Amino acid sequence: MAIISTGNHPKALWPGVAAWWGLSYKKHPMEWSQIFDEKTSDKAYEEDVEATGFGLAPVKAEGSAVSYTSHTQGATTRYTNVAYALGFIVTKEEMDDNQYEKLAKSRTESLAFSMRTTKEIVHANIFNRAFTAAYAGGDGQEMVSAAHPVIGGTQSNYLATPADLSEASLEDLLIMINTAKNSTGLQIALTGQKLIVPPQLAFEAERIVASTLRPATADNDVNALKSMGMLPGGVVVNHYLTDPDAWFVKTDAPNGLTHYKRKAIEFTKDNDFDTENAKAKAYERYSAGWTDWRSVYGSEGAA
Repeated sequence: MAIISTGNHPKALWPGVAAWWGLSYKKHPMEWSQIFDEKTSDKAYEEDVEATGFGLAPVKAEGSAVSYTSHTQGATTRYTNVAYALGFIVTKEEMDDNQYEKLAKSRTESLAFSMRTTKEIVHANIFNRAFTAAYAGGDGQEMVSAAHPVIGGTQSNYLATPADLSEASLEDLLIMINTAKNSTGLQIALTGQKLIVPPQLAFEAERIVASTLRPATADNDVNALKSMGMLPGGVVVNHYLTDPDAWFVKTDAPNGLTHYKRKAIEFTKDNDFDTENAKAKAYERYSAGWTDWRSVYGSEGAA
């Protein structure tokens, strides 16, 4: 068990230190909440179950009976709420002899930062593993796949030819989104909302989405992506994405990227009776994932 004692920061026992640094930095704004829809949970896990719709209506010949159809249960996605917790212990002697209140207070700030960063990484990993078969969703496929099973075949939310982010590749992905179908093959009104990129693509993404005229060309053509309002949510830069050339478009599909909050973060503290050591800890419980793969389309970049 790790315990913070007088030996951890011997300089803190004497006056003369001009500054303590390394425990507090400026934080990024909360990023996971710009991408995931938050819901509450009161159980160990939550399940989202697909119900497939009906197909096309056939011609009814004069005098013939109406054709009847049915629908079935599709993929089941389970969100298992996971507890995340971290704490620290400080000896009585360290608390008594520490000459720097700022150092002591920064420990709680550092604990909060650790919990916040953990949550960002947990959610970003949904994208970091989006093309990895080992992290399959309820339909048995990874989040971004060319072979999501549907009635009578498969559908794709994966750019057919993996490409780096560009005006042309983004348009290709948006065309895929605008021509999406449900599980029975009927056209649905799906639209792109946000372009999600790592920091390495932030500048290129902004030029593509926000320029009044077409980027990187001498033509005086209008930027169709902007003039048509194809991405009303603009660009979302996520600093926790690990692939520098993978990029994604979040759509307006309901029941897509979801965060279930089981227990909000709690900070508590106590003292051990025998040792008089002080304990502080943070605890929260949540889950993150995706239900309908149509909520995200993406490309892992050119090979």
